[in-house]
Amino acid sequence: MANTDKPLLIKRYASRRLYNTETSDYVTLEDIAGFIRAGREVQIVDLKSGDDLTRQYLLQIVAEHESKGENVLPINVLTDLVRSYTTGMNSVVPQFLAASFEMLRDGQSKMLENLTNFPNPMAAMPGFDAMRKQQEAFMKTMMGGLPGWSSTGPAPDDEGRTPEGGTSDELAAIKKQLAELQAKLSKL
Repeated sequence: MANTDKPLLIKRYASRRLYNTETSDYVTLEDIAGFIRAGREVQIVDLKSGDDLTRQYLLQIVAEHESKGENVLPINVLTDLVRSYTTGMNSVVPQFLAASFEMLRDGQSKMLENLTNFPNPMAAMPGFDAMRKQQEAFMKTMMGGLPGWSSTGPAPDDEGRTPEGGTSDELAAIKKQLAELQAKLSKL
């Protein structure tokens, strides 16, 4: 079994083919993206020179996803990135981006923890239960494809009520509203 504590070593041959050293087979950029989405660290090195090519290939994966219409990075962020390379601010930008993504990961973890660890002192606030249900539906929709996050909601009981007290119909209505909002946002 492969040791997932170490980065997965991918070697690039002179023919530009990428070779997975753990499984002894050739891989594509999409395969590498899949390893990363599954939570695996990856290191890509040139077989002949030993140069680390990881950054170059990760940027290529992002560029390919962006070119396919999977726009994750807004134009203003891309513009700021280009600007940071030309203004000498490139020493601050990497640390800022790393800290921002770390805060995002921490925030997601804490939000999920807060949603699942009740009783919560805010639970007595009027309308809190409805707001919590909307947050849960939003998180299920947004995080459904990420590893370690289940997209299935709580199973309703015989009366159609979820453990949180809502009905599966209410959850479906919230999901529909969220999908409509996402469609509107994607048009913008």
